[in-house]
Amino acid sequence: MRLFKYIFLLAIFTSCSSPRAVYDYDEKREFSGITTYQIYPDLVTGLNQLDDKRIINILNEKLAGKGFTTAENPQIYVNFYSTEYESESRSSVGVGVGGTGRNMGIGVSGGIPLGGPDTFLQLTIDFIDVQEDALIWQAVVDYKFDRDASPEKRERQLRTMIDKALAGYPPKK
Repeated sequence: MRLFKYIFLLAIFTSCSSPRAVYDYDEKREFSGITTYQIYPDLVTGLNQLDDKRIINILNEKLAGKGFTTAENPQIYVNFYSTEYESESRSSVGVGVGGTGRNMGIGVSGGIPLGGPDTFLQLTIDFIDVQEDALIWQAVVDYKFDRDASPEKRERQLRTMIDKALAGYPPKK
């Protein structure tokens, strides 16, 4: 029984992962003067409408916390889009059979995968200069995503991703 507890705890700790983020930005751009935004009018996100709405609400909340306000004539558009991909399970059990005899050895081994493939969501957030129609900042976040999660859990997952993405704004030059 004690062994099962330890295995269960190990599974919980190894299943929790944090999002990975990569940032890119225009090095010549001064970001301190940007204070107004609007969500990009022609969104094509790759998500369903409910997730789009969740992301827009989270972005509005987080950008307001960074001092941004929405405006009719904004300085930047905020665009986002996503892709889903699967990676093979990194958990497996190795099984081997071997034998030796008279200066000769034979061995056979193989791995048995545990669980199915992991689904990841890659969320990209772009800040686009409205006047120049040019990308000035971008964050790409990868995170293990549960497609079958409850609406509350989906929102928590998206909030975690957006927090990680916006942690890189403004860029530290």
